[in-house]
Amino acid sequence: MARVTLEQVEKVYADGTRALTDCTLAVEDAELVVVVGPSGCGKSTLLRLVAGLEEPTRGTLRIGDVVANAVAPQRRNVAMVFQDYALYPHLSARRNLEFPLRMRRLARDEVRRRVEQVAALLDIGPLLERLPRQLSGGQRQRVAMGRALVREPAAFLLDEPLSNLDARLRAQVRAEILEIQRRTRTTMLYVTHDQVEAMTLGDRIAVLDRGRLQQVAPPRALYDHPANAFVAGFIGNPPMNLFATRLVPRDGGLVLTLGGAAVEIAPPAAAAERVRGLVGAPLTAGVRPEALRLGADGVPAAVAHVECLGHESLVHVRAGDVALVVRVPGMPALARGAPVGVAIDPARVHLFDADGRALSG
Repeated sequence: MARVTLEQVEKVYADGTRALTDCTLAVEDAELVVVVGPSGCGKSTLLRLVAGLEEPTRGTLRIGDVVANAVAPQRRNVAMVFQDYALYPHLSARRNLEFPLRMRRLARDEVRRRVEQVAALLDIGPLLERLPRQLSGGQRQRVAMGRALVREPAAFLLDEPLSNLDARLRAQVRAEILEIQRRTRTTMLYVTHDQVEAMTLGDRIAVLDRGRLQQVAPPRALYDHPANAFVAGFIGNPPMNLFATRLVPRDGGLVLTLGGAAVEIAPPAAAAERVRGLVGAPLTAGVRPEALRLGADGVPAAVAHVECLGHESLVHVRAGDVALVVRVPGMPALARGAPVGVAIDPARVHLFDADGRALSG
């Protein structure tokens, strides 16, 4: 396996479309990095640059210690899995697995050894003589992954490989991908628009927006300490509640305005001086749904609707002109329009400046 690095990589197409800007990212040997972001943010372009299907406009791409900018795709020793599997429909699963090895003219015994080894790893041995149309979606996905793994690539690239599966199968195959990565110690770069996949799979997550990397961090750090308002609003299900506010000094502390009410905050000591310097300035406040609770001592609000999920519910409320989502246990009996109070944990309020950069939290 190998380390994959991008250093100040940019991609600008002939029509002037800028897909990536100043992208610097390192995927360590045997690490699984998930690239996530909204549609059109440059995720697939980044993957295609690593695969050699696109050439960078500027910057340096390395696979291992080799600068790969001008290296042909077939010589990069990377394997790619697409969202539509791209299996040859007229070939059996075995022949699909053998295909990349036969193209490299490996000896017949070596081809057989690798195919049987990967088939055992992926638990698809009994499926090897079936055609793709005779396989389920999850089985086809495993064959597609096997065709990539059998090459023993330096890096493994996955472009939204689960998007064609139903929710239950997606969760199952996601767990299988993680188990495969842990067993094979394969360097993986995994692209998805689904932040749930990102949070459950990645050793680290790279968040892209409009061609720019916003933050690269382990899932927990990304969730607890978003670098800016975009990351805060994108990561999490449901995402962080964000609303415009201003800070006001009161009794030696600070409060923020929410729906015409004042809410106490407790910024971390390291950020306190910077936060105080922005008293009165327009800011964005962010609060995770689990950092809110319903209670009579909170900000006055009204129930908009309730999503009952069984073990918990998401209560959508309005406090003045601000919409909030509150995560509560169980299935409370709350009618639309019912008055409620929304209390906020002062230590779990995130603040972002006018440019969207995090100030605290």
